[in-house]
Amino acid sequence: MTKQTVFRSLLGATAVALLLAIPGYTPVPLEEPQPDRPAAVRPNVIFIISDDHTAQAISAYGSKLAKTPNIDRIAREGAILYNNVVANSICGPSRATLLTGQFSHRNGYKFNEKVFDISQPVFTEELQKNGYQTAWIGKMHLGSLPHGFDYLNILPGHGNYYNSDFVDSNNKTTRHMGYVTDVVTSLSTDWLAHRDTAKPFFLVVGHKATHREWMPAVEDLGAYDNVTFPIPPTFYDNYEGRLAAQKQEMSIDKSMNLRTDLKVDVKYEVDEATMEQEKADFRKAFYGSNQPTPAQEKQLDIYVREGSYRRLNPEQKKAFSSYYGKISKEFADKKLTGKALAEWKYQRYLKDYLSTANSLDRNIGKLLDYLDKSGLAKNTVVVYTSDQGFYLGEHGWFDKRWIYEESLKTPFVIRYPGVIKPGSQVKQVVSNVDWAPTLLSLTGTRVPDYVQGESFLPLLTGGKNDWRNQAYYHYYEYPQPHHVSPHFGLRTAQYTLARFYGPDDFWELYDIQKDPQNLNNVYGQKGYEKVTALLKKQLKDQIIKYKDEEALKLMAANPQ
Repeated sequence: MTKQTVFRSLLGATAVALLLAIPGYTPVPLEEPQPDRPAAVRPNVIFIISDDHTAQAISAYGSKLAKTPNIDRIAREGAILYNNVVANSICGPSRATLLTGQFSHRNGYKFNEKVFDISQPVFTEELQKNGYQTAWIGKMHLGSLPHGFDYLNILPGHGNYYNSDFVDSNNKTTRHMGYVTDVVTSLSTDWLAHRDTAKPFFLVVGHKATHREWMPAVEDLGAYDNVTFPIPPTFYDNYEGRLAAQKQEMSIDKSMNLRTDLKVDVKYEVDEATMEQEKADFRKAFYGSNQPTPAQEKQLDIYVREGSYRRLNPEQKKAFSSYYGKISKEFADKKLTGKALAEWKYQRYLKDYLSTANSLDRNIGKLLDYLDKSGLAKNTVVVYTSDQGFYLGEHGWFDKRWIYEESLKTPFVIRYPGVIKPGSQVKQVVSNVDWAPTLLSLTGTRVPDYVQGESFLPLLTGGKNDWRNQAYYHYYEYPQPHHVSPHFGLRTAQYTLARFYGPDDFWELYDIQKDPQNLNNVYGQKGYEKVTALLKKQLKDQIIKYKDEEALKLMAANPQ
């Protein structure tokens, strides 16, 4: 892990430890099932959400990098969305938007590693009122245990790929041995097997994969070693005309760490003196001259002693040491520098990332098979999505955060037998702020007034042509961990308009039909005056509609 990643994990775990100190929230008493739909026909819903799994790595979206037969099956048997975007392209805020149906400025969760305010309502409470039993298993990454769930068994912070802890509804922590993607699936099918069969259910299956540091399951180590991936055309992007892109710190060449990211010369065994030195280094990096609280010191000690590699059991450790030992020797022998080093890092990055994704797709298949064998498939909606997009070397990057296409768009496939026609394609622009109202509509549940998104169920069933076809975006987290300038903007079917602020104030405009890779900033160029004026008006209208006061002030301060 990098220092920033470690800090995020520590904060996530610490936040969970402080859950009981958060002021309580009294839910509205559950009502009788609402009469929108008879209880007998209300569908079950399984919402599978992964982490950083991008459409460029999914064969249903045309990827040549990997095969994802089980995700592809959901798309084939239902619908695939080609322009599903997110409202804030980082992990926790995306899940907060799912839960609330609100943008980050409204639900208060703008940055990672904060504590989600559990005094606010979440859409799953409406499902409970409608007679649904609700559960979330796996990664949630909100630093708290929201209401609206009958059952929770979640990873603290980001969790660990191997032998991870889980926190249940009673704030009890249990370590589950095994690979985390397998464990999440096992816990999910176990909950399904023991649920109240008299009620419909809503289950979120939250996977850690494919989050950094990309640790594959043992059986997937080396899965792509015989593949040489093509270098993306934009890998050596010079970022001309894009000031924020010039100042980022998320390049594979300069920012990807050989040891923590690519497992070169990983130390699996360390002595007590080394651990104490590591703690001192982390303490200085994270807290400076301030003294950590006892809780923070405890979490620091736990991480140093039980971090990702130190959680491995002897068999797992042997497999990792053997495989990455060979990789480390290969790297040492090559003595790479310059472009050769950057391209070697890119190859290793993709091999680990896609190998980690193998288990993700395999476990989605296990869940689909369970639904088939249990007879649940016919009346269960299945969604697969990710919290946002991700860079697989485009522009020389990894990570996400930007309003640019690879980061902004996230995969979304959905199956609903008898309602969504197999092979359906949705090309209109929808946002993750629309997920909650759509799920409520699917279940015949009232959409509460606080929800800012809109149901796109009519798009899935072919019954609506007057969709808004534009999406609002606002990213905040700066300067760490990747020095991506905060920005807000608008994505339409043809254009992306963005206003950057913070260290520098400027605008960017892209014609994504002509320039889908966001290489040519045409803001201020001759011929785009009318388009720019129209988009700025639409952006301001969206800002006012969604009540983003910060963005409104920023736009007024620098309208040009």
